[in-house]
Amino acid sequence: MFFKDRWQAGELLAKKLFGYRGGTPLILAVPRGGLPVALLLWRELGGELDLLITRKIGAPTQPELAIGAVAGDGYLLLNDALVERLHLPAGYLEHSCARERAEIKRRLKLYRGRRAPPVIAGRRVILVDDGVATGFTLRAALQEIRRQHPRELVLAIPVGPPETLRDLAEEVDKIYFLEAPSNFTAVGQFYEDFRQVEDREVIAILREAWNEDGE
Repeated sequence: MFFKDRWQAGELLAKKLFGYRGGTPLILAVPRGGLPVALLLWRELGGELDLLITRKIGAPTQPELAIGAVAGDGYLLLNDALVERLHLPAGYLEHSCARERAEIKRRLKLYRGRRAPPVIAGRRVILVDDGVATGFTLRAALQEIRRQHPRELVLAIPVGPPETLRDLAEEVDKIYFLEAPSNFTAVGQFYEDFRQVEDREVIAILREAWNEDGE
């Protein structure tokens, strides 16, 4: 399956989660690409839409290779086997972690302003992204949510490789996806339009969900 864009992926994914309609779920989007997908779910299911930011820590010479991920609460999740094998330069992890924590704070300030984070404890939470490859940053996000004791934790993503989806299923109560292709190489290969979602689009989506007029 090829998706026209993230909006279409969100429409199709919302049909899979129709049973949550009326149950006032907390839908948490992974910015920036997860916001358009999550918006369509929120429009169909109702509840509350918000965001959850995690940041990948890449290898020194391969920035796309995740050796760790920083959660929004500051927790550092490491791929210990990979870190040991790479023999990282002294101070690399500390510097990278500090940089990504600062970026999380910057984005939260930009997107949320003074708005308080959502309450997770005791709620049904649906985490949404536009797709998944290795799943390392999503795992950090899911574990951050777990630490806040949701009543139920659900993961909803349009596409990902079978092995990653199996691994992530162990982190959640339920997982919903549209495609799990064995020929997976990157999320973008399954979208006709996979342009980058800009900050202004993220802010516009959140203002719609929060019923704000730009104040």
